[in-house]
Amino acid sequence: MMSLFQNQGEAQIHYGDSDFTIMQTGSYVTCAVTGEKIPLERLRYWSAVRQEAYKDAAASLEAHKADYDR
Repeated sequence: MMSLFQNQGEAQIHYGDSDFTIMQTGSYVTCAVTGEKIPLERLRYWSAVRQEAYKDAAASLEAHKADYDR
């Protein structure tokens, strides 16, 4: 299955508590922890407070733990 947003660059997203809003169309967002591209159809983890996306639960936990290491 081809992505609806294929070859459109990085999307600009506003992350809410339980969903997100696409502000500028794109095919992916970048993980704040790993720097990896996350296709929008696979985006499941983010922080509404930090307005960041994460590739998986482990990356989300790393970002959360970093707040306590400061």
